[in-house]
Amino acid sequence: MSILAINGGEKIRKSLFPAYKFIDQNEIDAVTKVMKSGILSKFIGGWHEDFKGGYQIQSLEKEWAEKFKVKHAIAVNSATSGLIAAIGAIGISPGDEVIVSPYSMAISATAPLFYGAIPIFADIEEDYFCIDAKSIESKITNKTKAIIAVDLFGHPYNYKEINKIAEKHGLVVIEDASQAPGSKYDDKYAGTLGDVGVYSLNYHKHIHSGEGGIIVTNDDEIAKKLYLIRNHAESVVEGMEYTNLVNMVGFNFRMTELEATIARVQLGKLDDLVEERIKNVEYIAQNLSEIEFLEPAKNRKGVKNVFYKHIIKFDSEKAGVSRNVFFEAVKAELMPIELRETEGINISTGYVKPLYLLPLFKEKIAFGDKGYPFNSPYYNKEVNYDKGLCPICENMHYETLVSHEYMRPPMTKNDLDDFINAIKKVSENLEEIK
Repeated sequence: MSILAINGGEKIRKSLFPAYKFIDQNEIDAVTKVMKSGILSKFIGGWHEDFKGGYQIQSLEKEWAEKFKVKHAIAVNSATSGLIAAIGAIGISPGDEVIVSPYSMAISATAPLFYGAIPIFADIEEDYFCIDAKSIESKITNKTKAIIAVDLFGHPYNYKEINKIAEKHGLVVIEDASQAPGSKYDDKYAGTLGDVGVYSLNYHKHIHSGEGGIIVTNDDEIAKKLYLIRNHAESVVEGMEYTNLVNMVGFNFRMTELEATIARVQLGKLDDLVEERIKNVEYIAQNLSEIEFLEPAKNRKGVKNVFYKHIIKFDSEKAGVSRNVFFEAVKAELMPIELRETEGINISTGYVKPLYLLPLFKEKIAFGDKGYPFNSPYYNKEVNYDKGLCPICENMHYETLVSHEYMRPPMTKNDLDDFINAIKKVSENLEEIK
């Protein structure tokens, strides 16, 4: 019987895990070429031939659209900007309601606030963790205008059911595919399943340019508005002779030529990086399959999951010990990932706290000190953000869900085995932590 590291025994792993670092000479050469050109950005915030940016931006947009088989791709400086722009482009107004997920990065729920709209939280699916279709339908009112569906952890949302609900009620679907580039559902790419899709290119995503995002759509009118919101719409509409002024107060959501050229190189690496994640997850799941209190996340039929994170569900009744106690012991057996040492051991019990429990929603204070938009002449209802609102989400976060990133490339078989063996060691010595 081994002594667990948490009780003073020897660790399974004694060295850092390899960094998720895949910038090579190709990116360096591409950036060097742009640097030597002297053109680091070519946007002009007016109706001009450079309104849509320079060569690298427009090339990235064309290549992204071709890769994901979509009509329009618009590069922005972040997925956060992309979601805000998408809300504006579909015509959301003060007092509207947008149904959102409680389990995602916060902007997936806060984007409607920028246009004075009210986020309404629907619960998540127990097996796939994306926003639940039945919960969505129960939240629809005469104020509902849109749904933001998140492809959480790399798994696409249930577009067949949710899009059907949206069509029935005349709603727009914005798909947050930040964690799912390359994922598919019935051979359709995540990001293209809704009316508008948003991808992330920030540093811990599948591919990255440091910061950045891409918005995609097949709708010509939405695309036109996205270009305008990205780049000072208010200064452009007159010269463009564009007369629909709804939400035509623009931003500077522009990506630089440097970020675009890096993203172009990275796009060519996406497929290989995704396949390595899938292979590593399969290996981990197979080697943990005999531990009865662990259940690796399922995939919906017809889905290709690209595993932004690998999710495991923990059954504390079967284990006879809580999830948090068990995984504190597992973490004691391991080491951090190189370049992310300050984050500690890369295993999370839960993901993010259900978003409606953030101070912003609990206190209903967003813009200014008057409670706008929760308290405004455009919205004369009380909205509930109390604990208990989304019980499945709360159970997953506080009791059941475990996430990790040890399946990322360039993890070797030995690296994966250390992660697996740490879990096995603790599972075989449960009496030490009960």
